[in-house]
Amino acid sequence: MRGIIRGPELIVGAAALVVAACGGEDDSEGSAVQAAQAGQAPAVVVAQVATEDVPIFRDFVARTTAVNTVEVQARVEAVLQSREFEEGKRVEEGQLLYQLDSRTYRANVAVAQARSEQAAANLKLAMEQVSVRAAEAGLVRTQAQLKKAQQDVARLEPLAAKDAVPRQDLDTALAAEEVAQAEVDAQQATLENSRIQEEVGLLMAQADVEAAAGELELAQLNLEYCTISSPIAGLIGRTEEDVGSLVGRGEATLLGTVSSIDPIYVTFSVSEAEYLRFMEDRRKRGLGEEDPEPTPIELLLADDSTYEFPGAVAFADRAVDMTTGTLELIASFPNPEGLLRPGQFGRCRMQVDLLEGAVLVPQRAIMEQQGAKFVFVVDENSVVSLRGVEVVERSGHNFVLAGGVEAGETVIVEGQLKARPGSPVKPMDEAVSAEPTQDGE
Repeated sequence: MRGIIRGPELIVGAAALVVAACGGEDDSEGSAVQAAQAGQAPAVVVAQVATEDVPIFRDFVARTTAVNTVEVQARVEAVLQSREFEEGKRVEEGQLLYQLDSRTYRANVAVAQARSEQAAANLKLAMEQVSVRAAEAGLVRTQAQLKKAQQDVARLEPLAAKDAVPRQDLDTALAAEEVAQAEVDAQQATLENSRIQEEVGLLMAQADVEAAAGELELAQLNLEYCTISSPIAGLIGRTEEDVGSLVGRGEATLLGTVSSIDPIYVTFSVSEAEYLRFMEDRRKRGLGEEDPEPTPIELLLADDSTYEFPGAVAFADRAVDMTTGTLELIASFPNPEGLLRPGQFGRCRMQVDLLEGAVLVPQRAIMEQQGAKFVFVVDENSVVSLRGVEVVERSGHNFVLAGGVEAGETVIVEGQLKARPGSPVKPMDEAVSAEPTQDGE
């Protein structure tokens, strides 16, 4: 980690301000300075600078949302007959919520059923039609008559040529042949017409059956709509319509809303830079794009209490918000007791980085004067020196520094006002008086 190198003038100036502050203290502080000048080193509490891997956490403003929210609506026109649930309570999937007056729709089902049966009977009748077979038989009969007429003509023609039979008999036979031919042609037309009529009648009967089946299905569906059940398990709010109201007139009527609550989503937004660091950290840990995030997320509620169940990032939104430059992350939290409800606000605390080998000093060791931060370092001879430092993070009761001191060095955490750069002190591990600490403890 790289620290900021402060100029000697700044540190000397800060030291001068501290010495001046020491001179402005009460008589006890003045006595301590006089004692130090007389060779009596003042007692101070010290601590050693340590190093360790420090996870970096960030808090993000968060809001709870339901995984699924479903509006329960009346889809048919009817009177709301009963409400079968308690408002504001949990409901199970498939649980009966509302009952509409179904008498009209039951009657419609009966009518549609009768209509379907009638259509089926008509289809059966159409399939049993005999008009085509009758026309075919008539055609065979006329064809036989034509054949006989042709045979008579063939028999009489040579006889009439020899004057063996009267010419009138041949003429009669020829006329009978022409009549038979006409009857055959007419019967063929009748047969074709019967076939067309039978085919059309069969198609119409089949279509009528299908239409009747559709009407019956629609009637049954409308009857089912009179019984309204919960589509999901979750929490239902207040009902929007009172029992006895006419609902579903002209359009669907909202009756209530059900939201799933276990698990529950918590959404929060991170900056683009934080998102990139988050993804880089996942890459370093060998996590693929589809792997779940193993680092748990804490949820801090509106009363600053910590939610007992940790969550995890479920997914990220598809795009960065162009107006804010942030990306929305969605975390999933168990909610078995139903404490979390959609719309609550809180803070998500999650690890965004890991500082390896970070230099840590107690917060009480940090002094600040006119924007400059420094610590008093005690060497092996118990002599005090002043070091400028840069604070980069906070970790519990410690600060993470970017240079200025090294691991193993000793810093003063209590009694800084008694110390003077270049003068000796008496290091102690614990305070010997009730002097307040830097944190007011």
